[in-house]
Amino acid sequence: MVIAKSWILKKHFVGFPKLSDFELKKEELPPLNDGEVFLEAEFLSVDPYMRPYSSILMKEGDVMIGSQVARVVESKNADFPVGSYVISNCGWRTHSISNGKNLDMLLSDWPENIPKSLAVGMIGMPGLTAYFGLLEVCHLKEGDIVLVNAAAGAVGSAVGQIAKIKGCKVVGCAGSDEKVAYLKKIGFDEAFNYKTITSLEETLRNASPEGYDCFFDNVGGEFSSTVIQQMKEFGRIAVCGAISMYNEAKPASAPSVQGPFVFKQLRMEGFLVPRWKSKYLEPLKQLMAWLNEGKLKYHEHITQGFEKMPDAFMGMLKGENIGKAIVKI
Repeated sequence: MVIAKSWILKKHFVGFPKLSDFELKKEELPPLNDGEVFLEAEFLSVDPYMRPYSSILMKEGDVMIGSQVARVVESKNADFPVGSYVISNCGWRTHSISNGKNLDMLLSDWPENIPKSLAVGMIGMPGLTAYFGLLEVCHLKEGDIVLVNAAAGAVGSAVGQIAKIKGCKVVGCAGSDEKVAYLKKIGFDEAFNYKTITSLEETLRNASPEGYDCFFDNVGGEFSSTVIQQMKEFGRIAVCGAISMYNEAKPASAPSVQGPFVFKQLRMEGFLVPRWKSKYLEPLKQLMAWLNEGKLKYHEHITQGFEKMPDAFMGMLKGENIGKAIVKI
């Protein structure tokens, strides 16, 4: 028998999450049945979507939602041999039992020199989010001017780099000088710290006087309303998230944006990356190829220890991470 640990949503979040909203529990897992696999987590992901989705998908007492890179340590399922690695969406658990239906194998030719943690990062959901958001939602074209906010995060940093690979000019913003330096290091043409500027409108105009063809929005709120005014005609906006509003107790009021949308003939589309689930394989191979070629760079903010899951989650929501926030068991 194995004792598994899991983090439970003890109370739904009101405003910013608190440590008292979580509870660490232990349970004894039963022996495997035919068709099942026993998984041991090695890397767990913490992501912004967990904040809004906790209130949409979860009830108090549920295991916190999330994905992980796990190793198969025992198997009664021929599709998942012992020693193989999978992506599991079983949530914040150290060990779990699966019938295989919620598992995805890592790329079969995963290089030995590439950390498997990237399967929940650049070569996983964040990388795919950037890829499909740019190519399928923004319909990115060579020569486009692209703006991305929360640009030093897991998704934003991938967005900027993919746009550069595709021959675009890229402008990014982040919340510290250290993050801005990172953006310039990985190839952003322009980058700024939104916390230290005096005028967002002026800063955006200075970064790209002609405006923006594509806007990859991770933040929402007033930032997005300001950007919309500076979109070029036929501009495209991919709405990936709205992290600036996730912890608001009351819905924020928004200014009218219908004018720019009509007169500039803009297009804005929200998206969830599982829309393209059936098409994941080729983009994952492409992301890995770009990584191996040195065209994509990554940074991981790794927290050690399963007991630190809530701290890592709250730190990510505060913007403490550069690149992908991960907890290593």
